[in-house]
Amino acid sequence: MTEQAASGLERFRILLVEDDDGDALLVEELLFDTDLPHVLVRCRSAAEARRALAAAPVDCVLLDLHLPDASGVRTVQAIQPDTHAAIIVLTGLDEPRAGVDALAAGAQDYLVKGKVEPDLMQRAVRYAVQRKQAERANAALAMGRLRAEENARLERGLLPEPILTSSAVTASSRYYPGRAQALLGGDFLDVVQTEDGQIHAVIGDVSGHGPDAAALGVCLRIAWRSLTLGGHREQHLLHLLEQIHIAERAVSDLFTTCTLITLDPAAATLTLHLAGHHEPLLLTPEGTREVAAPHGIALGIAPGLGKWPATTLALPPRGALVAYTDGLIEGFADPSGARLGVDGLLRIIDSVRAPDPGTHLDQLIARTRTLNADRHTDDLAILRLDWNTGTPGGE
Repeated sequence: MTEQAASGLERFRILLVEDDDGDALLVEELLFDTDLPHVLVRCRSAAEARRALAAAPVDCVLLDLHLPDASGVRTVQAIQPDTHAAIIVLTGLDEPRAGVDALAAGAQDYLVKGKVEPDLMQRAVRYAVQRKQAERANAALAMGRLRAEENARLERGLLPEPILTSSAVTASSRYYPGRAQALLGGDFLDVVQTEDGQIHAVIGDVSGHGPDAAALGVCLRIAWRSLTLGGHREQHLLHLLEQIHIAERAVSDLFTTCTLITLDPAAATLTLHLAGHHEPLLLTPEGTREVAAPHGIALGIAPGLGKWPATTLALPPRGALVAYTDGLIEGFADPSGARLGVDGLLRIIDSVRAPDPGTHLDQLIARTRTLNADRHTDDLAILRLDWNTGTPGGE
């Protein structure tokens, strides 16, 4: 190993892959005569180079095209999968096409042996490293754009536009991933109104995070909408959703909690079915309370054995129902490490004074996230249904 350093300057880590001792010495002397601070390691074959690259990353590979175990463009193809470094190939005087072919195979530059001066060597290494870094940055940006597009498609699937025609009922929702720039999780929600005037809603949470959970959440949300519009209700609907959950989940340990909501303005009733999910909150002019409702088991935990009892309550003439996933209440409430919980959420809701439902949700989430201070990173989804029917039984 040879080393030349300029005080305070970062060294270029260079791997020379050359089996000829004379040519290797010429390259070492050229690098020594440049102002390029560097560390040089030499290998004699493609196999040895791959082992060296696996042991420690480098910035640039100076690659001879004629090695004992690879020749021509195949030398680039042999090295490239094992490194993110810039590759500069070393060609002979009688190989006019070899450098061009190497560029087409992915090398950043080529140098002709015997025609290289120190200044040319220095510029070639610097520019090749910069070009490779730019290529990687562009690839990362492209991947980021692709991920954003995929997230947008998943978000549209998880959080669709409600099918709601009643002027007496409005729906507001929010979704936040657990971490900035993270993939969406499996939280989903939906609202539809059927021809009989009833408003049906669902909010659910697939266990886990990432594309598998999000894809299953999209599938369940679409299935719920289709089955609900097709006339399926209550226990039968949940059994069908569980069958779809089992058929579509990527791994056998995924499960889904959800709440089914049926709001009937004409009958002035609100009916809930809880499948391992939190009880929603009822907001009225008199205050906010958690709706007492029995739980059934989450979908996918004990297939075919689930029982999900209905809870029906009288619908106040004016009010709102807030259903949410556990990311809203499992965050921290103070520096001591105490969780927010339902009691903490109720205190926040009672302190928020925002007449607009969407603004109310924004302020509620902002308060919980400020208290949590990014210490808990679960996704959260929240759905608010507001109604003003004037009098019980009226719309």
